[in-house]
Amino acid sequence: MKGNEMLRRAVLIGSAALALVGTCVSAAYSQSIKDRVLSEGKITIGIENQAPWGFKAEDGTVAGVHPDMLKAVLEPLGVKQVDYVIMDWGALIPNLISRRIDAIAAGMAITPVRCEQVIFSDPDLAIGDGVMVLAGNPHNIHSYEDIAKNPDLIIGGARGSVNPENAVKAGIPKERVLLFDTVQGSVAALLAGRIHADTESTATVINTLKDPALKGKLERATPFKGLVENGQEVKNYAAIVFRPEDAELRNLYNESLAKQKAEGTVKKIFAKYGFTDAEIAPADVTAKSICPDNYR
Repeated sequence: MKGNEMLRRAVLIGSAALALVGTCVSAAYSQSIKDRVLSEGKITIGIENQAPWGFKAEDGTVAGVHPDMLKAVLEPLGVKQVDYVIMDWGALIPNLISRRIDAIAAGMAITPVRCEQVIFSDPDLAIGDGVMVLAGNPHNIHSYEDIAKNPDLIIGGARGSVNPENAVKAGIPKERVLLFDTVQGSVAALLAGRIHADTESTATVINTLKDPALKGKLERATPFKGLVENGQEVKNYAAIVFRPEDAELRNLYNESLAKQKAEGTVKKIFAKYGFTDAEIAPADVTAKSICPDNYR
């Protein structure tokens, strides 16, 4: 009897211990990212190491439009520590979904397709398509239409970015659009003659051409007409990216972003990196207005 009683007690104690562990694990997982970020005062952000969006400076610190903006938006919320993880563009969303990072700050444009996977803050910048060509623009490229109607021309762009998608929508056959993992890869292909144009955001084009090594070799195709829909040239609206289950954190971020916009802080940050008022996303363009069917 005593042996059976001792066994019964052991089982009960073990069950209670397992239940306690299970409760602790559930509590840890049930804590929202908003509560964790606010309580710890820190957040982990994925970036591509691409100027002007977010990049590692020579002194090892991280600089760029979004790091500066994140500092201005998050510090009033008590988030003093931002840890940056550099990764390839195509790895950003997968690493966000797998919870290796808490958010993405890489100039990623809000699109209905992406809204099926992730959620976005309200946009901060409105960026059009820019195209780099060889110096002198030997193929006289001033629009996607110019490339589409010449079967000998091939255009390149970043894998997973909106710009090559816009090129295809504008009429360039997919087989004449080459995708690269980095801007550096596209530039190398352009210099080597593998492609005849490289489509990137205007911000990326401006920043890339600041490289002294490219002076006299590449230039921006100007003027340039990108994808036109409903009579207007399409713009990409860049924003911070979150997981769908982290809408509370996204909403808190939006509230602070709106305050910083109203106080002129965001405008000053953008001007520091060469953006004008024309590149600031208008107040009536929101993540919800761009993704009405998938907004969460």
